[in-house]
Amino acid sequence: MSVLTKRADFLSANRGLRVARPGFVLLVNPNGGDQVRFGITVTKKIGNAVVRNRMKRRLRALLRELLPDAGLPGHDHVLIGRDHGVERDFAKLHEELTMALARAAAGKGDPPRRPRT
Repeated sequence: MSVLTKRADFLSANRGLRVARPGFVLLVNPNGGDQVRFGITVTKKIGNAVVRNRMKRRLRALLRELLPDAGLPGHDHVLIGRDHGVERDFAKLHEELTMALARAAAGKGDPPRRPRT
């Protein structure tokens, strides 16, 4: 497992499968290799730096626990933190990520987003 660091990797993940949950949005996109990679994004709309870093730590712990078994090989996984995700129970986030990874593995993403105008 490796970490996504380049902006281009995050942008390409946005073209893949999207599974939204109350605490986060999971993006899954093939990366052309057989390595599982992950990235985390939390925007400034979520809160100050302390809140954003806490949310990133929680999401990172979830990914490191679940991706080796439930992650899709050869895919990039990007979690986008949502508002109030930092306040959600950790067990609930764990359950939601497990379900989101199962949906992504089955190829059942959410409908595409409307284009911005």
